[in-house]
Amino acid sequence: MRWIDQLASKGIDPITIGEFVVLNLSWILVLAVPIGILFSTLMAFGSMSAAHEITIFKASGMGLFRMMVPVIVMGLMVMGLVFYYTDNVLPDTNLRLSTMMRDITQTKPTFAIDAGQFTTQMEGFTILARRVDTNGVLYGVTIYDNSKVDRQNVVSADTGKLGFSPSLTKMVLNLDHGEIHQLSKRTPTDYRLITFEHHQITMDAKDFFYQQTDASGSSRGDREMRISEMQAIVRRSDTIVQRAAHNFDSLFNKHFEYLKGAGAPGTSDKVYAQGRSLTVVSSTRAMLEGEVFRGASEQATIDRYEVEIYKKYAIPAACILFVFVGCPLGIITKGGNFGLSAAISLGFYVLYWVSLIGGEKLADRGLLSPAIAMWLGNILIAVIGIVVTVKVNFETTPLKALTLWLRSRKPLPDQAV
Repeated sequence: MRWIDQLASKGIDPITIGEFVVLNLSWILVLAVPIGILFSTLMAFGSMSAAHEITIFKASGMGLFRMMVPVIVMGLMVMGLVFYYTDNVLPDTNLRLSTMMRDITQTKPTFAIDAGQFTTQMEGFTILARRVDTNGVLYGVTIYDNSKVDRQNVVSADTGKLGFSPSLTKMVLNLDHGEIHQLSKRTPTDYRLITFEHHQITMDAKDFFYQQTDASGSSRGDREMRISEMQAIVRRSDTIVQRAAHNFDSLFNKHFEYLKGAGAPGTSDKVYAQGRSLTVVSSTRAMLEGEVFRGASEQATIDRYEVEIYKKYAIPAACILFVFVGCPLGIITKGGNFGLSAAISLGFYVLYWVSLIGGEKLADRGLLSPAIAMWLGNILIAVIGIVVTVKVNFETTPLKALTLWLRSRKPLPDQAV
């Protein structure tokens, strides 16, 4: 929806628009699969609970964990597929999408001349047509030509017809019955008036048509790389950070010892030594600040790429975590109907999305570890999953279950030593 004005105003063909939509669906799919698992498990186990099938299973001695075994196996399989897709397919689709966005942005809007309005879409030309008929013929045409460096042309014509060259790289304007007022920009007194019966103006129109760029030669960003490629960048940046820290310590210790000697009693020509010390302090400060800046810059690079690395692990892992949320929650709510399951899934989607985006922002600013930032949403989902799974399986809260377990481990009085 954010790109609909660009797609509609620039004459993009339907096939390209379809490819644009499909490429956008690629990254949406990664987030949709975990929520899809939650929605499907809510529907399935909610329907079983509403039909009292869960009661029958429990009466036959089957616990929740045994009921969930097929769903857990399927969740693990989907998790593997999502991880493969995230690491191998998504980077290439993101690269193609970013290249397409750049190509669409650089494409100029569809050229059109409205009667009585100045048109400035052609670089170096301003066109005014006082009337335009249904056949596209222009009447009362005035053109201000500033495409030349040394002169300006003002062209007037009774009629004109606009079209494109066969190669679609030039726009051709054929004019009839008019005159050209030509003024030299360097010599104001050099003025010429030219009348014509037929005149043709050619304008560059290569940017008015969408041109697809080869994405293979484009540079890749952090969201367009595989884990192995990002890990290589992290290792390189980590080496630079360690080198910057080592250089900082070496510079500080070296010049600290020098300054101690320069200011010590008994030093010959103490005034000269102290004056030289001020110069050394200034240059040393500049070098130390340079090492600090280099280390901080590379650390920011490490954080940015580690965020994407952990994200590629965290989102697939959410597939199996939502199994442990959806199955027991469906039983508790008896949410076999579409509306309730959709509402619960939407709530968890918002929670997970906010945790993911918020964690990413905090990690990029260096306020939170990338690992904690990206796994924060998974931790919240895991805690909720543990609570509801234990409650349904043991028909009690986790705290009561832990208390009962500890009591069962406590020896009876006659067993005490």
